Amino acid sequence: MNDANHGARRLFCFGLGYSGRALARTLIADGWAVAGSCRDPAARAAAETEGIAACVFDGERPSADATRLLAGASHLLSTVPPTAEGDPVLAHHAADIAHSDSLEWIGYLSTTAVYGDHQGAWVDEETPRAPTSDRARWRAEAEDQWLNYWWGHGIAVQIFRLAGIYGPGRGAVAAVRAGAAKRIDKPGHLFSRIHVDDLVAVLRASMARPNGGRVYNVCDDRPASQAEVVAHACALLGVAPPPLAPFDAAALTPMARSFYADNKRVRNGRIKTELGVNLAYPDYRAGLAALVGADR
Repeated sequence: MNDANHGARRLFCFGLGYSGRALARTLIADGWAVAGSCRDPAARAAAETEGIAACVFDGERPSADATRLLAGASHLLSTVPPTAEGDPVLAHHAADIAHSDSLEWIGYLSTTAVYGDHQGAWVDEETPRAPTSDRARWRAEAEDQWLNYWWGHGIAVQIFRLAGIYGPGRGAVAAVRAGAAKRIDKPGHLFSRIHVDDLVAVLRASMARPNGGRVYNVCDDRPASQAEVVAHACALLGVAPPPLAPFDAAALTPMARSFYADNKRVRNGRIKTELGVNLAYPDYRAGLAALVGADR
């Protein structure tokens, strides 16, 4: 996307994690000014090495530096997860956002977990939310909080419901290389996923054409089991796949086990028809092959 005709553009990102910094890198390369928040000073220092004006916001109290850096931003992205008390960004910086006269676009990164369990059936953005975990319920509540800014303040808010994100240093290839990969056997259970580069492409397409109040599923075309993806990563890397571990007996953390509570396939047609996105990695095979090729 060519932003040259749009004048100066400034992004502020609450939560400069894996996704936020990936977006920041592409925007900085195109001449944008990017600022954002990190949870701790070490993360702030790392972000600053990439040309990002960073500050610390831990979600527990307002950040005067965030208020200062947010002023004048044309675009705002929040990747900060909610808690039982609500969305931390809105809890501490709602007034800064509501009173901004420069914001043209707000994006909030949510999760497809808000749909709940559909026993492997397809869902799309019109499917009613039916979260089954506390974290997913908090996400649904945070979506509503952010959308209230569209209805209440006229600032164009978009919600992005993300599948599992993978990319350089994250996902099956990284796990296999680190010797930490497992293959979990839960027949019929499928996950959707998205390469981080395709997530960035979706966000940039939305930034180019704000559509306040709109919700987008962000995933690739091919849901697949965790065991299938790990086995393919092993094949690409020329190593033997780990043995299948029955789900009920697998040594998983409570967090990892919770991801298996819901089973659904997620449709992504809206990002194609409304935003014009052509996925660079329409399935995990394309994405994993690119990651292995880049490493070589």
